[in-house]
Amino acid sequence: MFKDQIPFTRILGTPVAIISLDRVLTLFETWMADRCDRVVIFRDVHGVMRARIDAKLRRAHEMSDLMAPDGVPLVAIARLAGIADISRVCGPDLLAATCQRGLSLGWRHYFLGGAPGAAESVIAHLNKKYPGIAIAGFYCPPFRPLSPNEDALVCEDIRAARPDFVWVGLGTPKQEIWMHEHRGRCGGAIMLGIGAAFDIYAGAVSRAPKWMQRCGLEWLFRLIHEPRRLWRRYLILAPLFIFLALGELIRGRITVSAVRPMSQN
Repeated sequence: MFKDQIPFTRILGTPVAIISLDRVLTLFETWMADRCDRVVIFRDVHGVMRARIDAKLRRAHEMSDLMAPDGVPLVAIARLAGIADISRVCGPDLLAATCQRGLSLGWRHYFLGGAPGAAESVIAHLNKKYPGIAIAGFYCPPFRPLSPNEDALVCEDIRAARPDFVWVGLGTPKQEIWMHEHRGRCGGAIMLGIGAAFDIYAGAVSRAPKWMQRCGLEWLFRLIHEPRRLWRRYLILAPLFIFLALGELIRGRITVSAVRPMSQN
């Protein structure tokens, strides 16, 4: 199944892979033999709702190689529809698991994005937690659009570093659009948009306790700590998502679709 195709469902128009963290790691090992640029997006409620009004983000979703379900509501809706083989796969967890798996396989990692100093802090944390990890490089872009020449230099640096993974922390929708537009320019790397994982691993943002993560309450932890930035996302967009998604569920529109031919994206 993993050689070329991944089963998926659609939730409010967004393709969401029916997958788990362990199966993503297996998929990565398969992709390593291909050495072509891949795009992995971690999709939550905010991203699904944003894509309904953002054509560029919607296209990035459609052309991605993997849309991992990062968000308990997405997983819950899929399971209510009878899809049992789906589980949450979020950026911080997959970053840690990939670093661990890659130690024995020589996987190389490049970090793009974050606030000034964030990538260095992430790398320092990973070097300490995973001795021997192969860090290929990093780049912190300025808070402005890059010129064509600057953009070309970034891609050149990534290709010269020969990473297997490019971890992109530019925030939604910028990181998803960046990965989509730079497919084919990164030397055969797997690009992953991990957003807030940069801040989490740099120590700038705390993550919810494990019990809250297991109970699906990580959103509440984030809302309590960043109410000004996140109130609209969790108090308006999330209820609207649930209302619309339940409507699709009742109408029987959330089903397992035929596998996506990912290698053709």
